[in-house]
Amino acid sequence: MFNKLLFQKVDNSSLIIFRIFFGILISLECFGAIATGWVRRNLIDPKYNFPFIDFDWLHPLPGPSMYFYFSLMGLLGLCIAFGFKYRVSIITFTLLWTATYLMQKTAYNNHYYLLILISLLMCFFPAEKAKSIDVKLNPKLETNYMYSYVKWTIVLQLFIVYVYASFAKIYIDWLDFSMIEVLMHPRRNYWLIGEVLQQPWVHTIIGTAGILFDLLIIPALLWKPTRKAAFLISIFFHLFNSFIFQIGIFPYLALAFSVFFFGPETIRSIFFKSKEPFTSFNKIVVPNYKNNLLLLMWIYFIVQLLLPVRHYVIEDNILWTEEGHRMSWRMMLRSRVGKGNFKIVDKNTGQLIKIIPKNYLTTSQERKVFAYPDFAWQFAQYLKMDFENKNMDVAVYLEDSQISINGKPYMPFLDSTTDLAAEPWKPLKHHNWILPSNFKELK
Repeated sequence: MFNKLLFQKVDNSSLIIFRIFFGILISLECFGAIATGWVRRNLIDPKYNFPFIDFDWLHPLPGPSMYFYFSLMGLLGLCIAFGFKYRVSIITFTLLWTATYLMQKTAYNNHYYLLILISLLMCFFPAEKAKSIDVKLNPKLETNYMYSYVKWTIVLQLFIVYVYASFAKIYIDWLDFSMIEVLMHPRRNYWLIGEVLQQPWVHTIIGTAGILFDLLIIPALLWKPTRKAAFLISIFFHLFNSFIFQIGIFPYLALAFSVFFFGPETIRSIFFKSKEPFTSFNKIVVPNYKNNLLLLMWIYFIVQLLLPVRHYVIEDNILWTEEGHRMSWRMMLRSRVGKGNFKIVDKNTGQLIKIIPKNYLTTSQERKVFAYPDFAWQFAQYLKMDFENKNMDVAVYLEDSQISINGKPYMPFLDSTTDLAAEPWKPLKHHNWILPSNFKELK
């Protein structure tokens, strides 16, 4: 049974068309990042890019070189779509995209992380074996089958993403739909539907649908009697998100995954009418790399299951501390606005220096350093290094730190007596300079 689930040979049409969709979408993502100014705002303009902690050695290329960097990734996306030098193209893209993700987090988005995971998986999948330039150049590469573990790896990854996203919404601000009101308020001026999005009954529908869709969509797509209806609902759900939240390629990537849920005959009839079908569906061939493959899959999925729940072993509530939030599929769950004042104290002379954040940070970064503990800590490290270059030994404090979460009243957030520049960062532990949450709403 286990061998049949993973090592049965099946038609590879779904993988081939997904490769094409995936390559086009990541190309659009990269060229779009240039066209919309995302690259300039997040990688070129900032003096400091707030990389993921422990990846400070990753820096954007100087000057306009990041435009070349993203153009290269866009071209690699096209190479992936057309199946040209596929293995080199997908591995190179994965490395470049991962570096981009790690070198800045001001514009963090869950789908950036998902792109890393899917790109990594695609490095190991035989997605170039049909309808590719590689096959045109070397016909011996062509096959019309893949092992069934390819499909189930994608399905399981999606199931983890959606189910964790559903469970994360089960907290008071989502269940009373106040978080939906927060999300919809900036859209009040949208043409035609702006006022509709402000109605409580719409918030109830959106909030309820968000939980149910994430929880049920993968089982509904897997079960043939509900598959078509689930796909139609997916189209509406993701296009709605694309229009309302303008979240790049993610809604279309989510729809592209649907090809793994339909039968190969359906995929061929739509996309590859001339493609030779694979008919030996009962053929099970256990490859000689089975043990290594299973080991890698166990490691990969254990990490995927544990990483999103690491906040449960960290003190206090994740919605307050943000510790363990990233890479946990906690999507659109909170709105954070912070305020405070950074000050520098010269340890040798006692001189007090007030810091004006806009002299160091972009507007987006300035909002982050007052609302997110790791941003505040990293800014303190940056300030300390900056003053060390001026031969000054300093302490860095954030005074009057306050935070408003989901539109609630401001409350004291970070300890104003802590020298943030002297504190170590502990990725899997609570930081005591984050004051305890003292209200019951965050459950």
